[in-house]
Order: sequence, then structure tokens, then C-alpha cells
Amino acid sequence: MKRQMSKWLEEYRNAAEKKAMPILSFPGKTLIDAELDALVHSGRLQADCMEAVAKAFPQAAATVSLMDLSVEAEAFGSKIFFNNTEPPAVIDSIIETEEDVDALRVPEVGEGRTGECVEGIRLACEKITDRPVLAGIIGPFTLAGRLMDMSKTMIACRKKPDMLHKLLEKNTEFLIKYVLAMKAAGANGVVMAEPAAGLINPKFNRAFSLPYVEKIRAACEDDNFLFIYHNCGDTIPQLKDIPELTGIKAVHLGNAIDMEEALRILPERILAMGNLDPSNVFCLGTPELVAAETKAMMEKCGKYPNYAPSSGCDIPPATPMENVEAFYHAVEDFYKQK
Repeated sequence: MKRQMSKWLEEYRNAAEKKAMPILSFPGKTLIDAELDALVHSGRLQADCMEAVAKAFPQAAATVSLMDLSVEAEAFGSKIFFNNTEPPAVIDSIIETEEDVDALRVPEVGEGRTGECVEGIRLACEKITDRPVLAGIIGPFTLAGRLMDMSKTMIACRKKPDMLHKLLEKNTEFLIKYVLAMKAAGANGVVMAEPAAGLINPKFNRAFSLPYVEKIRAACEDDNFLFIYHNCGDTIPQLKDIPELTGIKAVHLGNAIDMEEALRILPERILAMGNLDPSNVFCLGTPELVAAETKAMMEKCGKYPNYAPSSGCDIPPATPMENVEAFYHAVEDFYKQK
């Protein structure tokens, strides 16, 4: 369903009581009784999963199709390890030398599982019409870490910057095509996961991540399509560069960061979502722990008008549904008491 997302963002940011917007995708497999391996291979199941989550919980938006950070690397030719307990993972790097980068072919949307993910968004948009539907893609620097190996990518920032820029240009070319395909399929926005940027210092982030992120954002975002930037690193020093170097209007931050400190740094015009621990609290905790930690998070951050309650990252597949329910209830209770 087409929406004026610039207006939606303004209304959501200005709302005195905000519906929670966790990154809740993989645990939805429980609601449709699907195996994880089947879910990551089927656009139909991904749409069914998003619909089931949307029906079960009062989300502000249906987020995201799946935060599967292997999809784009697979389209470039990476080998992927699949199982039924954890999200898919890239097995080996395919980039060793600058010659490998020169020979790397930029794939078309539809190769690997990208076609299924686009189809999942198309079907989800038919099923979910009462709130925005947000797609998910990997960020350009994080994709480089999948294709080249993360440690080698970090070394390349210092020793092989020209090679790394060549790879990032190809990544960006593909990601623009991919996100525009999601947009054409009906998505109201996209969450770009760029967690690897949290591993590098601000200087390298300004050189090797943010310019390419901004190029993708500028190519896809308009009044009807929202771009959300996700970084789950301890990135306080990097936050000042976001409003200065990009047009990003919404960020999603991980639990490694002090959320209140981030809210003090970011201008009020930028919506800041986060950041309850997805593993130790959502997945491994009890409903009582989830409720207590959510209450503490809301009491600390809920006074900031541009804050939106969310998970710190994608909630793990094995997370009990009662823990997810406890999170939503705790957010609602905070606003009722307020």
C-alpha cells in the first residue's frame, strides 16, 4: 500500500505515545510453524511470517522481511551455510586480490535468493495494509566484509584503500538495484544493516561506509519511501557524522551503545530506534527480565521525543514468544503510567 512516508515519519516521531518497532522477523517462524531453512528460501513463507507477526503484535511498522545478511553475498557468488537453528552465514571469502575485484561481476536482482526476498516483500505488501512494510538489505561496507573477509576488509582500509573503494562501488551499484526492486515491489521503506561500520574508527567510516550509504539512500528515498540506517556497534563517536554527511532521517542502534548518550548527540529531527539486548534479554531472558529491562530502557530514553522503543538488532530465531509479548506490554505500560 502506497504511503506518504515523510508524513508518517513526522507523525510517528511527534507522537506522545509510540508503538514499539523491534526488528522482529525470524521468531515469527514459530507463528507459522515453518523451519528456518525453508523460511530463508521462500518468499511466500517470508510474507506469511511478516503477516503473522503483524497480526500478533502492535508494531508501528512491519519490520523487516528478514535481516539475513548472507543474501546479497550469495548473489555475488559466496557460498552459504544453512541450518535450522541460526540465520545463514557466509562460509568463505571470494575476494583476495585487486584482480578478483576487477573480475567481480555485479549480479542482477533475482540471482541467488534475492528474487525470493523481493517476492516476499510483494506478497507481504498485499497482506499487510494497516501499517508500513519495511524491507531489509545489507550495507555496502558490511557486504565487503562478507565478500573479502572482515579482518582483511579492515586491513584494506589502511593498506589497500583503492581496492576497497572499487569493491564498494560494485556493492553500491548492486544494492541500489536491489533496494529499488524492493521499492517497486511495494515496500514503504528499507532498513539497511551496516553493522561492520561499528568496527572501524570515524575516519574510516567517513571514507568507506557513509559516502556509499548516502549514495544508496539518495537513490531510493523520497516522500513515499523511508531509508533507515542500522548500526549495532559501539558507535558514539560516529553519530556526529550522520547528520553532517548524510540525509538520513531515521537510525536504528544496537545494544552496544548507550542509547541515552546517542539521543543527546543526534538532532531531534532524526528518529532514533533501539536498543534492548536481542540475545541476553529477548532470547535468553525470562518475561520478567524483558519487562524489567524494557521499563528501565523506557524510563531512561522515553523522555526524548525522537526516541522509538525497539530491539538492539534482529531478534534471534529461538526467542520465546512470551518474551516478545512482555516487551510490547512493558512499552504500553510505560506510556499508560506516564
